[in-house]
Amino acid sequence: MLKTSIRTLSGALLLSLMGTAAHAAVSTAEAAKLGGELTPVGAQKAAAGDIPAWNGGLQTPPAGYKEGGKLVDPFADETPLFVITAENYMQYADKLSEGQKAMFKKYPDTYRMPVYPTHRTAAYPQAIYDASIENASKTELVDGGNGLKNYVMGTPFPIPQNGLEAIWNHIVRYRGGSVERTVGQVTPQANGDYTLVQFGEEFTFREELTDYEPGKDDNVLFYFKQDVLSPARLAGNVLLVHETLDQVKEPRKAWIYNAGSRKVRRAPTIAYDSPGTASDGMRTSDNFDLYNGAPDRYDWKLVGKQEMYIPYNAYKLESGDLKYDDIVKAGHINQDHARYELHRVWKVEATLKDGNRHIYAKRTFYLDEDTWQAGIIDHYDGRGVLWRVAEGHEVSYYQANVPWTGLEVLYDLTSGRYLALGLDNEEDGTYKFGIERSSRDYTTSALRRSGRR
Repeated sequence: MLKTSIRTLSGALLLSLMGTAAHAAVSTAEAAKLGGELTPVGAQKAAAGDIPAWNGGLQTPPAGYKEGGKLVDPFADETPLFVITAENYMQYADKLSEGQKAMFKKYPDTYRMPVYPTHRTAAYPQAIYDASIENASKTELVDGGNGLKNYVMGTPFPIPQNGLEAIWNHIVRYRGGSVERTVGQVTPQANGDYTLVQFGEEFTFREELTDYEPGKDDNVLFYFKQDVLSPARLAGNVLLVHETLDQVKEPRKAWIYNAGSRKVRRAPTIAYDSPGTASDGMRTSDNFDLYNGAPDRYDWKLVGKQEMYIPYNAYKLESGDLKYDDIVKAGHINQDHARYELHRVWKVEATLKDGNRHIYAKRTFYLDEDTWQAGIIDHYDGRGVLWRVAEGHEVSYYQANVPWTGLEVLYDLTSGRYLALGLDNEEDGTYKFGIERSSRDYTTSALRRSGRR
């Protein structure tokens, strides 16, 4: 449910963060391309080569979908055009990331990429399109690029001028306004053995609160709560986050309810390269959602646009007919259930700034032009060696016009292990959009009440 009105967008710009050294938005002439030759979020609209035109995306559920139930694969009858393997991947090298190539070398007998026809299914609510078009000539980077001025929602920079603007498009992209989901996370051993960690998660963008007041908490982007449901040794621990827009000016606020002590305490820094929740050291905090948080520790370079095979329309991986054991295998997920398509992506390189620390010295991002969601991210260590490869298996939640990752996977090329987050095949239904939450639901008192055991 999208409550923010376009009247509000045109009036008080609710997340304005005043600062110096603003980066200018594009001209009104450039912005006029949006909705014409470009989609409202900045993608090329016309067909080119093997990539079809964008005609509004997938806006209605396919036959057989029942409200509240599992997603129905609209392309279930399709078969791969071809399969990329260790034997032939160099034929497609110009459309693969270095990380994808490394996966073929690491797992020559099992890693494969079935490539299907391209479908540009991304669709957003009209209010997001209207806001994105308005943002193009108004939204600016401020405070060295660590915040946004004149931004409310949607894509802040549909026509990006630099890498920092492009990555902000990913960080703040629309994910449904107010969402509740139950998902599993696994970190298999090299032999494939794993323990499922189950999370109950919800997040609500500030404007979607039922008691939202313009001007209140104007540096908060959204509120997030994560409840560990299993295994028993972790169950009952709850994380609460107030995600700030400018995290250099005001670091994200986080609290943890510990089921053992029955106490709420302010969490240590849950940002940058601090360990992710129950991740066995297999991801950093800013690996969640493939990338999140303050971008201030990196220099960002917009390399340009290219065609690439990325995970897309991953409805097979979302199927309720699959068990987790069908997906989780040694070394990597079962690629028989994966789907790759040829799409245009923005390539962005992030290089660690001098004097800053992070376990990833460099990251190379490939952002889907239709959604600004990261499809692939290659991670390099301090020696410049390729270390980890992230994939976001994107689906369009057509019941709510929300493109998002169904499953995000982070492969460690050194250890032969990986992390997969977003498993929900054995859950009833899928993500619940439009849930009603007030600011009281995201207080420390509510955190304490939600704890168990």
